[in-house]
Amino acid sequence: MSQSNLSISAQEKLLTPSEVATLFRVDPKTVTRWAKAGKLTSIKTLGGHRRYRESEVKSLLKSTLGDSVPHSSKEKIGENKI
Repeated sequence: MSQSNLSISAQEKLLTPSEVATLFRVDPKTVTRWAKAGKLTSIKTLGGHRRYRESEVKSLLKSTLGDSVPHSSKEKIGENKI
């Protein structure tokens, strides 16, 4: 990995498969399959774990779900249930 890629990765928030799965309401294994299929780019940590760029995940989420995307990654799905 080049130095410019390292600095870009260091500036952007990376999400775990579980965090991505929560946003899409799927199983974390599904997120891993998407990465293997090329639907989503993953970054592997030194320990071999996958991480996903938050901006790419949000872009995919927006294109998949349209306007129903939470405005903040901190918003929890189903938080305002009555």
